[in-house]
Amino acid sequence: MVLMPFLQADGQTKNRPALVLRVMPPFGDMLVCGISRQLRHQVADFDEVIADTDADFVSSGLKDTSLIRLGFLALLPVSEFLGDIGSISKDRHHRWLCRLANYLREPTLES
Repeated sequence: MVLMPFLQADGQTKNRPALVLRVMPPFGDMLVCGISRQLRHQVADFDEVIADTDADFVSSGLKDTSLIRLGFLALLPVSEFLGDIGSISKDRHHRWLCRLANYLREPTLES
């Protein structure tokens, strides 16, 4: 879990926590998904809440129950990285990678 600036829908940039999914070649840019406290934006069977009762919540560095938003992806250079705030369990990270891979494999309307 890291802190990074994200471009918002209103054009403003906001520093927010993010889950690093992968470090990407060739320059080591980070593929991340944004994290929000706006639980009402949760997409069922896609996003995931990390609650203060979860075993890996304390190690995450998050302050409140939050929503890990798989639909809020960004590829950001390491130079944008503002700091490391914590970590999640290996199981949760693996689940996120599988969820993204499965979604990308699904046929689209254009296919």
